[in-house]
Formats: sequence, structure tokens, C-alpha cells
Amino acid sequence: MPFLRFKGFQKDFVSSISTNVIQEFSKITGVLQQKVKIELLLVDQLNNSPQSLEILMFPRDQEMHDRIAQEMNTLLAAHGFRDVHIFFILLSPHLYYKEGQPLKSSLEEPISLT
Repeated sequence: MPFLRFKGFQKDFVSSISTNVIQEFSKITGVLQQKVKIELLLVDQLNNSPQSLEILMFPRDQEMHDRIAQEMNTLLAAHGFRDVHIFFILLSPHLYYKEGQPLKSSLEEPISLT
């Protein structure tokens, strides 16, 4: 878990950078590489929607979010994509369920979110 969702990109391109994206994201966050998920959103654009990268993850400190966005921007810009919108959708471990159970309940000890 975290999910990095690309919108408005070609599948071949996302596949070609996925290893680098996962390595950089893992290096910044400390999340194991095998837990980072890359997805390509196939949408019908009805107007001039920009290319974007949505990052769904549990909250971290602002500096880490800034570093992730900067690194992803640098990586995309190196391939000619300079105007990509990068944004985070922050998830709550209280509202993220595995096997019908929240990852974290208010009565439990904190668990690792990586």
C-alpha cells in the first residue's frame, strides 16, 4: 500500500518508469518496494484535464510529502512531462480495512503503516 496512480499517460511510459518511481518512493518514505503499487487510470477526459499523479498513502510529515512530490516531478520532467499535477489523497488507518478489520483502531497500540 501506497498507491501511485497516473492519469493521462501511455501505459508503455508508466511501465518504463515504474521501477525508478518505486525505488525513489521507497527511498524517501522507507516503505518496502514490494508494498508500493503503481496504477494507470484510464479515464475519458471530457475537457482539458491535466496529466496527474495521485498518491494515496497514510499521512507523513509535510517535508516528506514535499520531497516525494519534488522527486516525482523531477523524474517526470526528465522525460518531458513538466506540467503534471501531483497531489496526495491521505488515507486514515482507522478507515483502511484488510479482511474486514481496520488497520488501526483507537483502542489498539499503533502499528507500522509502511
